[in-house]
Amino acid sequence: MAKETVSIDLDASPDEAWAVVGDFHGIADWFPGIDSNRPEGDVRVLSMGTMEIREQLVERDEAARSLVYSIVGGVPVELHRATVTVSPREGGSHVDWAVEIEPDAMLPIMTDTYQKALEALEGKLS
Repeated sequence: MAKETVSIDLDASPDEAWAVVGDFHGIADWFPGIDSNRPEGDVRVLSMGTMEIREQLVERDEAARSLVYSIVGGVPVELHRATVTVSPREGGSHVDWAVEIEPDAMLPIMTDTYQKALEALEGKLS
């Protein structure tokens, strides 16, 4: 199983960053390439062009500002677990997006996608 974390420092406060990142069903408002999100309980169904990706909320910890989810359909993965965490830093916040994935060959695609999402998050919060 391949693992990696991408990160960004933001000028926004941890509460401001968490208000966006912690909204599991609000991802279409800021994540590049997502056309729409359809909530189905703890699953979000993301439309991206002709693709439909299903992601399951595994855990959300408000106090720790942490969200864990897994891709459960629409992407050829055997295992996917992503954890997004917002923490305070002087002058703003720090966001980590960690991913564990199989097959290993999917790791560069995921980390590139999540890094671009963090950059879009920075733009949304500026």
